[in-house]
Amino acid sequence: MTRHALLLPLLIALSACSTPATVSDVAPQVLLLGEVHDNAAGHAARVALLQGKLAAGWRPAIAMEQFDTDQQPALDAAMRECADAACVIAKVAAAKSSWTWEYYTPVIALALQYKLPLYGANLSRGEASKVVKDGFAAALPAALIAHYSLDTLPSGVLAAQENAVRDSHCGALPEALVGPMAKAQIARDVVMAQTLRAHATGGVVLIAGNGHVRRDIAVPYWLRRSGFAPHAVGFLEPSADAAAFDEVRRIPLTQRADPCAGFNAPKPAT
Repeated sequence: MTRHALLLPLLIALSACSTPATVSDVAPQVLLLGEVHDNAAGHAARVALLQGKLAAGWRPAIAMEQFDTDQQPALDAAMRECADAACVIAKVAAAKSSWTWEYYTPVIALALQYKLPLYGANLSRGEASKVVKDGFAAALPAALIAHYSLDTLPSGVLAAQENAVRDSHCGALPEALVGPMAKAQIARDVVMAQTLRAHATGGVVLIAGNGHVRRDIAVPYWLRRSGFAPHAVGFLEPSADAAAFDEVRRIPLTQRADPCAGFNAPKPAT
């Protein structure tokens, strides 16, 4: 199965929504719940928020950054066959995955408990690398590029993503890689936004890093351009800026080693 075939549900949603809807036309609740990837307290707080909404009767689809769109067939099979979250993770997650799966086990367990659809929302690392090397057309279907006008990116969005890339690489990234890597981040955001659009009937929640749920440049930005009214919740440590989120839940600071100590920046391809 080709990567474009795996994005077919997203393209169907594009054709059904070729004219952007007004906010008043969009009934489903679209909730984006962020995270600091290594903050256990933040993960627990997010699960508690989601669990409360489910206990109150909400039955959304769940989309997760931690699974790629091309893993959907395996994820569907695992959700049918597995009795617990550990089984789902064992069947779908790559053996050398960098995610700390114990943080996501409760989310998957909720999907199983409430029989909620679970979707991979992310562009794979391999496809994102193609964007870095050769641009959007190397990894994304033409319809997706056209719908989101990725060939004419707003300068403010691109510049802000470039700044985020510089910061996340400790200011040590070769400048030649900054723009291409920012475009890969935008490609991930667009694929996540389109995953939410394709599965929003009845409501949908995205589980992703805070960087992906920023309303100014990330997934909510692309959703609003399509007429959706997403609500972005950042789970932020004490010093983090709250301006880019609709709602903020403050979480304790996780003690961690300096991520920039001994950082080795990737080199541009030759």
